[in-house]
Amino acid sequence: MEVHSNSMDEKKIEKLKKLFDDVIHISKEGEIEFWYARELQPLLGYSRWENFELVIKKAMISCENAGGNVNDHFRGITKMIKLAKNAERGIKEYVLTRYACYLIAQNGDARKDEIAFAQSYFAVQTRKQELIEDRIKLIERLNARKKLRESEKRLSQNIYERGVDDAGFGRIRSKGDQALFGGFSTKDMKERLRVKENRPLADFLPTLTIAAKNLATEMTNYNVE
Repeated sequence: MEVHSNSMDEKKIEKLKKLFDDVIHISKEGEIEFWYARELQPLLGYSRWENFELVIKKAMISCENAGGNVNDHFRGITKMIKLAKNAERGIKEYVLTRYACYLIAQNGDARKDEIAFAQSYFAVQTRKQELIEDRIKLIERLNARKKLRESEKRLSQNIYERGVDDAGFGRIRSKGDQALFGGFSTKDMKERLRVKENRPLADFLPTLTIAAKNLATEMTNYNVE
């Protein structure tokens, strides 16, 4: 949900942003952001913990329905609070990831300005994390593809130096793919993945399979050499 200027003025938006920014916690390693549910509760306009916990439980169900691991995003802990005469009492608390906060906002009372703001705030934060993760995956894939290309180039040189022609090289590569893909040849895999004949199969494989194909190529290089 977008936060429009006709529902909240810029001053209130800026104030809410500062409040939400102030309750971000960072892991000791400095890599993971997290929030405490009881610190988030008043910022989302909930005065009673019982009502807010109902929203948290709805968010957990949403997480599970989306295929997420609830324990990865909603970690229940016991928080100790001080009472009179140095006594302490344990209360229920949740440690929340950014995604958990986003789901809580999505399941909260949208009539509250705080919830409306949080839906945009955590959506932006979540999307930013998704973009970073997608970028990392792309870099990993490109690096794996580059290594495979170099291995295949070295293999072709090794094969040609030993008098094998293009047709023979193609048969060797296809036999390697058959071993890797459970009996399916390069041609079979291209048909299964609907890859054009003039395109390399590796351009359409997941990163893990590219890495496995590279390992097989390196082993063939070693044996040939």
